[in-house]
Amino acid sequence: MDSHNAILSQAAGFIATFAAALMGFFLAFFLVFVVIGIVTLIGMWKVFTKAGQPGWAVLIPIYNFIVLLRIAGLPWYWVFTPLVAIIPCLGWIAYLVWVVWVHHRISTRFGQGVGFTIGLTLLSPIFWLILGFGSSKYVAEQPAQA
Repeated sequence: MDSHNAILSQAAGFIATFAAALMGFFLAFFLVFVVIGIVTLIGMWKVFTKAGQPGWAVLIPIYNFIVLLRIAGLPWYWVFTPLVAIIPCLGWIAYLVWVVWVHHRISTRFGQGVGFTIGLTLLSPIFWLILGFGSSKYVAEQPAQA
């Protein structure tokens, strides 16, 4: 009977250790995402103020998207565009293409090129900080291209 209790005790210890390790992993994972979110908010806040928009707008979920569209030079009703993602497969592809296009419009309004668009799309937190705290200036109207 003692060996049975010893096995149960070892199993309980293993389960407790595994549960603690799992909780630690998820806590670390959560904290990384919180830090990434805060860094992104700081960068976007600065970009919004550089573009002459209220920085606090980044904190309001749908309004921040409307302001982002305004910075990109797009009408407010494009806020409904993400709904295209409801369409299976092709909707997500169309949505991702649209996100890259909006990032490109924002990049070019700050005098940046395609490389910056790629960075803004793939490494958003870093590139929002670069755009916000860097030397680029916001130009609302784009010059006519020949």
